[in-house]
Amino acid sequence: MNSAEPLIKDFGEKARRASQLWLEGFIDACCLHRVVILCRRSKKLLIRTGQCFLLNGLIFLGSLLILNSVVIPTLQWILPDQQSMIGSHKLGAFGGALKLYSFLRHGLIQLFYLFWFYPMYIFSFILSNIWYNDIAKHGFAAMGQSGPTTVDPSGLNDGSSNAAQTGKSNGLGRVVIGIGEQLYSLLLINSFFLEVYATGFLPFVGKTLNFMLLSWMYAYYCFEYKWNLSEVSLDRRLDFFESNWAFFAGFGSPCVLAIFFFSPLVSYGVMAILFPLFVLTATGSVAEKDIYSQRTTWKCAGLGRLPIFYAANTLS
Repeated sequence: MNSAEPLIKDFGEKARRASQLWLEGFIDACCLHRVVILCRRSKKLLIRTGQCFLLNGLIFLGSLLILNSVVIPTLQWILPDQQSMIGSHKLGAFGGALKLYSFLRHGLIQLFYLFWFYPMYIFSFILSNIWYNDIAKHGFAAMGQSGPTTVDPSGLNDGSSNAAQTGKSNGLGRVVIGIGEQLYSLLLINSFFLEVYATGFLPFVGKTLNFMLLSWMYAYYCFEYKWNLSEVSLDRRLDFFESNWAFFAGFGSPCVLAIFFFSPLVSYGVMAILFPLFVLTATGSVAEKDIYSQRTTWKCAGLGRLPIFYAANTLS
């Protein structure tokens, strides 16, 4: 029993530190005042962010609202399927008509999805991703950062990294390495997304695992724009992310909470509105300093690296 006490104490201490970092990340993600500050500094950023709200909020979610609040109730009124609307003595005569009404109503709704929502979803997805890049660039420029981050307390960009950046700063080699890292990063994230999707089917623990993995995925998405513009290598991104997994789990939690309980289409529309805000929050974040300040209060070793992307990295 006595031999187990140090292990229990060590576990409790690490759980407390993980909770502190998680809360730090959650609070950092909720600092949406940074979005207001950056939009005031850059008119281009304000326009792009407004366009995201217009497309995904007013048009996409507005169309869903009209469908559920106006179109479907109107079709149910014109083509009823409730037996209570027809007397029981007439039910036998109108049974075939009710089935036809149900078929027509279902078919019209599916046509609405086929010719409006699915094309709108594809159009919104492509255009929003283009705008997200623009928003990240304008936000990064509004922060007054015109080049790679050279120093930070966490060692995300240490001397060896800067030397490597200097060595590959010119010529075709830099372009090839950059393209290779982007392609590998895309493959890695897609593999991780498949992992997230698969965990949703697990019994009992599936929803919890799905929430955690989604939190990490959205947190990585948000910070990746900043790291790309700062020219941080992929290896260092993954090392920093997995070494500070509790912070990024907290940062991604507000993103997931906003969409976790909605239907897929509504979740997409809400996330498409909120995602650029979290990207800008990550751009203005001083996560490295926050994590470092927390670590300076610890008297012993940190939490250790959690291989979040191990399965996705192996597949990639």
